[in-house]
Amino acid sequence: MDHYVVDFARIEWNSRMPGVRDKSCEREGKRLRFVEYTQEMTPHWCSKGHYGIILDGEFELEFRDAVRTFRPGDGVFIPEGEKHRHRGRVLSELVRAVFVEDL
Repeated sequence: MDHYVVDFARIEWNSRMPGVRDKSCEREGKRLRFVEYTQEMTPHWCSKGHYGIILDGEFELEFRDAVRTFRPGDGVFIPEGEKHRHRGRVLSELVRAVFVEDL
């Protein structure tokens, strides 16, 4: 295994809920996660932090004070915690994103 390259093609998909699946790699206290969302995703509030980029599709996130739309090329910078809780909705057929997370 090359420590510097993550070959997502060789990693199995995981699905924690309908409409969401991901592939991830953990190293050096970080997780690199490739995620796909479909319109089948169950609406839910999330207070986890997310730092990454939208690769494909349109994703709407509802926050306490506003609703924001993320499109391909948009960075996502959501701190962890109840103050920043959010609920996502897939606007396109499929959304692909990459996130970096602390373990």
